[in-house]
Amino acid sequence: MMGNQMAKKSTKLAELDPVWTSLVSEGKRVVEREPLMGSLVHSSVLHHDTLEKTLAYRFSLKLSSDEMPAQILREIADKALAEDPWLGVAARADLVAVKDRDPACHTYIQPLLFFKGFQAVQAYRIAHWLWTQGRKELAYFVQMRVSEVFGVDIHPGAVIGKGIMIDHAHSIVIGETAVVGDNVSMLHSVTLGGTGKADGDRHPKIENGVLIGAGAKVLGNIRIGYCTRIAAGSVVLKDIPPMKTVAGVPAKIVGEAGCSQPSQSMDQLLE
Repeated sequence: MMGNQMAKKSTKLAELDPVWTSLVSEGKRVVEREPLMGSLVHSSVLHHDTLEKTLAYRFSLKLSSDEMPAQILREIADKALAEDPWLGVAARADLVAVKDRDPACHTYIQPLLFFKGFQAVQAYRIAHWLWTQGRKELAYFVQMRVSEVFGVDIHPGAVIGKGIMIDHAHSIVIGETAVVGDNVSMLHSVTLGGTGKADGDRHPKIENGVLIGAGAKVLGNIRIGYCTRIAAGSVVLKDIPPMKTVAGVPAKIVGEAGCSQPSQSMDQLLE
């Protein structure tokens, strides 16, 4: 009788939080295949009972330094994730996005443990929470550590949606007044920046479903329409309507997006 009750409870939990349930199962399989990973997997995943606690632990582990011990960072992250449930929702959407769009990713535990793009975005989310709470010095500290540890520089004032996939993530720069919608994919060396010393609202607005190729620069307070493709190496300086493909320096419209969801198909070939 007791076994049946536990099985029903486990099934119910899996239905309520399938991402976390999958992470736990994947963690157990990793330990079975590679016992030398046991300590890392247990401390990062199996020791915890929610994804939120795992995220807080990973945040504190990766960003701690002599200037800021892990315990303080853990308390900050625990508080943020408890007070803003959207952070956990966004993290789950990000995990699903990475697993779905990155052909090198086969499990949820890969980005959680190994992919700096996913880890940098989750740390940014804590920094953004601090920013909205008026705790800007702490937010800047997190931004600095994310840049030092992951090579990703996201200003804590930027607004970024959920379902974000940043592949490779090296040299990503996202400015203070940038806005990134849901289900956006970008590759390494992307810049969402300004065009000079002008203050105020000076960074791009990226609508839902946009795909930004490696090395692309989107500069100024411009709007990139939903489900647009920006080719690798492009420099975008003007508004782009929805569902177009742009390429070049400066970028010009070279065709339609080619599909309804370019950020999910990840097709970067120009025809």
